[in-house]
Amino acid sequence: MPITYSIIAPIFNEYENIPELYRRVSEVMNSTGEPWELILVDDGSTDGSTERIRALAAQDERVRPVIFARNFGHQIAVTAGLDYSRGQAVVIIDADLQDPPETILELIKKWREGYEVVYAVRAEREGETWFKLLTASMFYRLIYRITDVKIPLDTGDFRLIDRKVVDVMNSMREKHRFLRGMSSWIGFKQIGVEYKRAARHAGVTKYPFRKMLKLALNAITGFSYFPLQVATYFGFISAGLAILAIPIVAVLRLAGSHFFEGQTTTLISVLFLGGVQLISLGILGEYVGRIYDEVKGRPLYVVREAPKDV
Repeated sequence: MPITYSIIAPIFNEYENIPELYRRVSEVMNSTGEPWELILVDDGSTDGSTERIRALAAQDERVRPVIFARNFGHQIAVTAGLDYSRGQAVVIIDADLQDPPETILELIKKWREGYEVVYAVRAEREGETWFKLLTASMFYRLIYRITDVKIPLDTGDFRLIDRKVVDVMNSMREKHRFLRGMSSWIGFKQIGVEYKRAARHAGVTKYPFRKMLKLALNAITGFSYFPLQVATYFGFISAGLAILAIPIVAVLRLAGSHFFEGQTTTLISVLFLGGVQLISLGILGEYVGRIYDEVKGRPLYVVREAPKDV
């Protein structure tokens, strides 16, 4: 029987959350009366999540485990779920239950109206620190302003994607992935649905500041040339200041001023220009490093075990 809905949940050390995730997803999806599957992508868990996923798959054939050989990261785990999905509509959801499975019905409703990407917009966020809320808000607004595609504000990966959009995303095999940007770049008919993001059901966050920063770098370098342009602006500003300074210094020296005597001004100028050069090299290095990763041509992930009927 053809699958109507695929639910993808990346798993990394979510032992306590898996049973409740399965229960709530099953309850919601059974209410649709249509065939569905739950793809649990184990991203190198070490807390017993792998065994719990296998146990669920043994008792319910709709649960399809994809077990990685090691940890490859959240965005890659979602990518694997997309690769193994069979549904006409594919929903991406977090395993910590901050994204309520009950909202899936609202996403389905919009899909039935003809929308091909239905993204969930975080109207409220429970259980998060002021620092996380502030940095998240800054991140979304920065990305919105500087990237080449308009990524909706306050959205994560929680969304429903039509099969034709999934097929296009599966053809995009870049290593440093920012899936919400990729789905926006593809286009098609898109709409947002507001929801209240809940507090984590159990466990601790798997997205600390370091991983959020890495995701932000992937988003910026994957969808914008703005950092490269900033380096160019710095160069023009430095050159402009130097051009302006030459006649000023010459006039002051001829007038007998001692303002620019000594090594302090020279050292400050050298340090400033050296800093600009190092920043520019660092920005170039980020882009070159990503080119290097693409050229190597390695697979996005390595699977230890997965369903045979893809």
